[in-house]
Amino acid sequence: MSAEDRIERVRTAYDRAVHDGDDSGLADAERGLDALEADTALARGRILHARFLTAREGDGPSPAEDPAELPLFQRAAELYRSLGDVRGEAEALFWIGCLHQVIRRDNTSAVPELERSGRLAAQVGDQAIQAEALRHLGIAAHMAGRLDEARDRLEESSRLRRECGLLPGVAANMVGLAYIATAQGRHTDATAILEEAHAIAQAHGAHAIVRQVEQARKATVPE
Repeated sequence: MSAEDRIERVRTAYDRAVHDGDDSGLADAERGLDALEADTALARGRILHARFLTAREGDGPSPAEDPAELPLFQRAAELYRSLGDVRGEAEALFWIGCLHQVIRRDNTSAVPELERSGRLAAQVGDQAIQAEALRHLGIAAHMAGRLDEARDRLEESSRLRRECGLLPGVAANMVGLAYIATAQGRHTDATAILEEAHAIAQAHGAHAIVRQVEQARKATVPE
């Protein structure tokens, strides 16, 4: 249902309540507004997260966290939960976990949120969100030195992303898999992984991922 439809439902429910004495539509109209608020909060949080990531790629100082981002994701999760929207809650929890990991460098706080997100996404069959959660759980495992676990998580995330047709995301995962292969002494595998990642990213115009591949080549290919 579109935002316009939800607003129109409120107008109709108001008119029926005030003019006809029938308030039966108010609760449903209010739930529609809750859904709209949740979607908007999630979208605003993603914009703030994207701004952080693009600023981090620049030449200036490390960007600061926008204090509005986490409350937006938390509000979205709260509303989706109250609405019984499992998919929406899974996505909001993913972004909460992502913020803790990427911006705050706090995997202790991130991992429970990511695990919960992955479970809910699997429950409703949302492979895209499940793949996101697995990717970041793999990153957490890599940072903790659990290389086999990290590889398993990223490979499963890549499998799901391929099934969803999210090939630039596969290339991004492969960058992480190349770092893991290097840490495990599998230098030939790392080179092959980066070659494939570069081809996928270039074919899809994923220029930021192409740059990540180039950085990984410098860091992983032996002199």
